[in-house]
Amino acid sequence: MDLSNLKPAFGSTHHDKRLGRGEGSGRGGTSTRGHKGAKARSGYKQKFGFEGGQMPLQRRLPKFGFKCPNRVEYKAINISTLQALAEKNNLQEINIQVLRECGMASKNDLVKILADGELKAKLTVKAHAFSKKAVEAIEAVGGSTEVVKNSKKVETAEN
Repeated sequence: MDLSNLKPAFGSTHHDKRLGRGEGSGRGGTSTRGHKGAKARSGYKQKFGFEGGQMPLQRRLPKFGFKCPNRVEYKAINISTLQALAEKNNLQEINIQVLRECGMASKNDLVKILADGELKAKLTVKAHAFSKKAVEAIEAVGGSTEVVKNSKKVETAEN
């Protein structure tokens, strides 16, 4: 084997189109761009979503919906879950830190306690928000509720 026998792999090489090199090349004159129009000119750049002058799809479709930029989203936890947690870990007080350690809320979650289920244990519950029925259910058993302020959300609201 010597250097004269070496060839590139099949399909790895190709000839470029040589545009505008005279009529004899087959690609002279308009250089494969057709006659006139925006695409025939230098510097042509099609706008995103352009459909040749037809009304674009994003303008034909109806617009709907609204997302409130001030929406506060809570991680919902039921009192039945608090009951199971208190029985399992023998707790008298449940706060945000306990819920995070148990994997029920992540570090950025705001926690809201809801009244689904039954509560038997007398608990002190600290969370970011409570439903009215959840407060009634916790206090009916002799427990207490405390609303915790989230420092990150308060700072952004003041600014």
